[in-house]
Amino acid sequence: MYRLIEVISSKGHGDTIKAITERFGATIVQLADVQGDVEVSRVLADGEGLQELIDALQTALRTDANWQLIIMPVEAALPKRTAEGETTAPAMETREELYTDMVAAAEGGRNFLLLAVLSTVVASIGLVEDNVAVVIGAMVIAPLLGPNLAFAFAVAMGDRPLMVRCIRTSALGVAATLAVCIPIGLLWTGTLGSGELQARTAVGLDSVALAVASGLAAALSLTTGLSTSLVGVMVAVALLPPAATLGIMAGAGAYRHALGAAMLLVTNITAIILTAQVMFIVQGIGPRTWWEKRRAKASLKLNLWVLSTIMVVMIGLIELAKYL
Repeated sequence: MYRLIEVISSKGHGDTIKAITERFGATIVQLADVQGDVEVSRVLADGEGLQELIDALQTALRTDANWQLIIMPVEAALPKRTAEGETTAPAMETREELYTDMVAAAEGGRNFLLLAVLSTVVASIGLVEDNVAVVIGAMVIAPLLGPNLAFAFAVAMGDRPLMVRCIRTSALGVAATLAVCIPIGLLWTGTLGSGELQARTAVGLDSVALAVASGLAAALSLTTGLSTSLVGVMVAVALLPPAATLGIMAGAGAYRHALGAAMLLVTNITAIILTAQVMFIVQGIGPRTWWEKRRAKASLKLNLWVLSTIMVVMIGLIELAKYL
């Protein structure tokens, strides 16, 4: 996948920008479009070496008070630059593009809260009525995927303010779910023995496997620029139904079942974040400068240790529950 990079800088950087683009095999589309003391260069690049090209441009322009990079996706570029038999490099999202997406996912504004409430209402109806189709509908609109993946990304980048924002947004989503479901549990006069509800009150290793696969697939989807629609459904399977079940069972006074749903929710959130972090590491997602890398390394080690410990404890409790 191509990117068109618009490089805004003070006059005099044209030769430097040209040399960098040639080093990474990119193409100058337009060089030194001068506007007063500022010049604009446009660079066309494909997936191979794209992140390295952007990093080199940032490093070269770091002392320029006017510098700015604008990265735009390109649907197609003609004529094709690949020779016969060659293929273009795999499409990879750059660090900067991912950061923009993750900041947006971590925003817990009015729309996020509204989606959380609406998806919870739909999920609750599907759970108590044992209607699989309705539960799936709730999974599609559930917003709980974003802040959890954003947290994994923030840890990989060592961005503590973004981590805090993700935790706050994720907690807001779960709180909204409980605020809707606890009254439903209090007021519901029918049976709470539906298959959909009972399935979320027992946690097993299969649930852990689902969350692990979801986290890996979600992070892979983000870094490669693939559609996240299917991944969103997969992660919603692991998060929204147990959160709604927790609220309903707690409201109805079925605390043993509520505890099972809470264990499932904690296990799945932990597995999703942990495996997403691993995928970000494998894909080479991290900060650019050495001091940012040093800070990120410390937060990454701590978070991996904490999440791994929680995961081991939860798996131990799952196995112990078989004998109780």
